[in-house]
Amino acid sequence: MKRTHALLLPLAAVGLLMFPLMLSATSLEPIDSSGVQVQRQEQNGITYLSGGIGEDESKAIQQTTGYNLHMTFSVGPENKYIPDVDVVIQKAQGQTVLTLSQAGPLVYVQLPPGKYTVVATRKGEERRDSADVGGGPARNLVFHWAGES
Repeated sequence: MKRTHALLLPLAAVGLLMFPLMLSATSLEPIDSSGVQVQRQEQNGITYLSGGIGEDESKAIQQTTGYNLHMTFSVGPENKYIPDVDVVIQKAQGQTVLTLSQAGPLVYVQLPPGKYTVVATRKGEERRDSADVGGGPARNLVFHWAGES
């Protein structure tokens, strides 16, 4: 009996340690993008993606490359994704380079290297953040509103 317990305890520990790895592996599974309608868009020479409603569309955006600013919009204690955010991206000098209405819940943007201010507004409530984008990895900004959806 002692041998069985001595063997089961390490096996259970390994199983618990592997659980987070199995969860993250499922989120990297390839998707069938044939039904996903994520369209690359352009404004003022700036290329962007906006969407992420539904798991397939969300994964399709997250698996794209070539965008150096990633934004996520959520609301409430459960961090529910929201698609109704107005976004303004400005250069450090205050010049607006991109304006989006009803964007999200994910917005990926390809910006020229530099410093930017992002203003995200939902139902009149504004959130601001700054991003210094360049040749390195993508800059991730998360905008969250405490209110209900």
